[in-house]
Amino acid sequence: MTLFFSTQCSFSLNVSGFPARHVIELLQTERAYVTRLYLLDQVFCTKLTEEAGKGTFPVEVVKGIFSNVGSIHTFHSQFLLPGLETRMSQWDSTPRIGDILAQLAPFLRMYAEYVKNFDNAMDLLKQWMERSAQFNAIIQDIQSQEACGNLTLQHHMLEPVQRVPRYEMLLKDYLKKLPEDDPDRSQAEKSLNIISMAATHSNTAIRKMENLKKLMEIYEMLGGEEDIVNPSNELIKEGQILKLAARNTSSMEIYLILFNNMLLYCVPKFSLVGQRFTVRTRVGVEGMKVLETSNDDYPHTFQVSGKERTLELQASSEQDKEDWIKAFQKTIEIFQQKNETFKSASKEVVDEVSVKELGKRAPRWIRDNEVTMCMKCKEPFNPLTRRRHHCRACGYVVCYKCSDYKASLRYDGNKLNKVCKDCYFILTGRMDAEEPVSGKKRGILEIEAAQVSGNSVLCGFLQHSTDRTKPCQRVWCVIPQHDALVLYLYGAPQDVKAQCTIPLLGYQVEDVQRSLDHPPTSFRLRQSKSVHYFTADTEEVKLRWLGVICKAVIGEMPECQTPDDGDLANGCHEGVPDGS
Repeated sequence: MTLFFSTQCSFSLNVSGFPARHVIELLQTERAYVTRLYLLDQVFCTKLTEEAGKGTFPVEVVKGIFSNVGSIHTFHSQFLLPGLETRMSQWDSTPRIGDILAQLAPFLRMYAEYVKNFDNAMDLLKQWMERSAQFNAIIQDIQSQEACGNLTLQHHMLEPVQRVPRYEMLLKDYLKKLPEDDPDRSQAEKSLNIISMAATHSNTAIRKMENLKKLMEIYEMLGGEEDIVNPSNELIKEGQILKLAARNTSSMEIYLILFNNMLLYCVPKFSLVGQRFTVRTRVGVEGMKVLETSNDDYPHTFQVSGKERTLELQASSEQDKEDWIKAFQKTIEIFQQKNETFKSASKEVVDEVSVKELGKRAPRWIRDNEVTMCMKCKEPFNPLTRRRHHCRACGYVVCYKCSDYKASLRYDGNKLNKVCKDCYFILTGRMDAEEPVSGKKRGILEIEAAQVSGNSVLCGFLQHSTDRTKPCQRVWCVIPQHDALVLYLYGAPQDVKAQCTIPLLGYQVEDVQRSLDHPPTSFRLRQSKSVHYFTADTEEVKLRWLGVICKAVIGEMPECQTPDDGDLANGCHEGVPDGS
């Protein structure tokens, strides 16, 4: 039968017994999606950027709202959609889509940046629509056009957040209808795994933003006195409840806030600006127990006991009591599981470092100028509030919070020395400090520079800037072998987190005209409104980078660059094929 997808083209598909509906739906929804990405990138963003150039409002506001939508639009309009359309035109000879999706699905990771920025984008949009009449007028004018379909900018901006889970759903339906022995099954299943990971990453980013929003609300409710706004803190349950006195039969109304690692027992305090509470006690989840109790005078009671405090509590109903008990039990169970996982991981780390030598041999210290952020919590250093400290056990450079532990080290005559929290756990066997972040999944930027540099297509120092009127910053640039179409920018070679990543696919590579600000060893990457300026130390280093980047921007996998003898600062450190 003949299936028409547009007024310009039609494809004759022999789809007997084949899940054609899902393939057609994928192509049709992709076309509609690219149209809306064009609206976001080339209409809304372009018009607002042009007006910002006149000084009406800051251009940073526009960048903050639209994030990396330009990269997303380029990927879909120049790579994914054309690939699907070409395949559909060849369907009689090549009836499969799994191979295309498997090749391009890894680029869906770029959605993580957009999703993470979404809440901030909505706040900026609302703020500037109220603050700037011209800003608001441009948006209202575009929204009134037929291309917008009577929908708001906010509605269109939500679509990229929902797109990756949509791919996951379509591909799952496609696989359900695909015969077990179909040649496309292997690649389609591989694609689904990659897309599911990207969808999980997007959903995780959404949940993190929602959790931080809740933490901010609680922070304000506690009068800004408690340091709880931390991504490692997850709100589990909160609410009012009665606390029974230990010495008599009286009760008082309190407010409980249960996190994944602690319980806050709060009491009301006077306030003219809404409900406010003071934290009476913090009870750690480690070692916590919850028991159902029986009290003839007070029904629906249960007891929560921890190292710091034991509380006998009375819920408002039997259902409310069950909900609290389940919340406590689940939180305690997850905390214990993570604890056991961390203990096992700690043992593995000790094995790698050598159990016999940790604390017995003075470590090699990582130099201060090799890192720009704490090697444990990944917060950037600054000379006033977050200075550099060295762990005397492993030599890592950490901030004051992550080095606020002491353990006796044999190599220093068993004197107490400042150590990082991971070494503290290993050396003392105690687990009474805050749980380390090592059990958490890494974000897209949380890949150590030394790790990827050691197995890279190309790495080295370049000067970098996004504005040619401003001075360049010296950064450590890496194109990893496992992610050869992405450029990672670090502040220093030993940093544990990248400052940013540039998905190279779709960028244009250009020579920069020689000037006082930009010597002949400069080049730039341009994509829509995103421009990155780079300057190499020598012409040879520049050509080496251009050779790799020019392949990556068109979707080809660049070859590993073999450095000259003794030059590991701009070349592949491992995995260089013989004779390459």
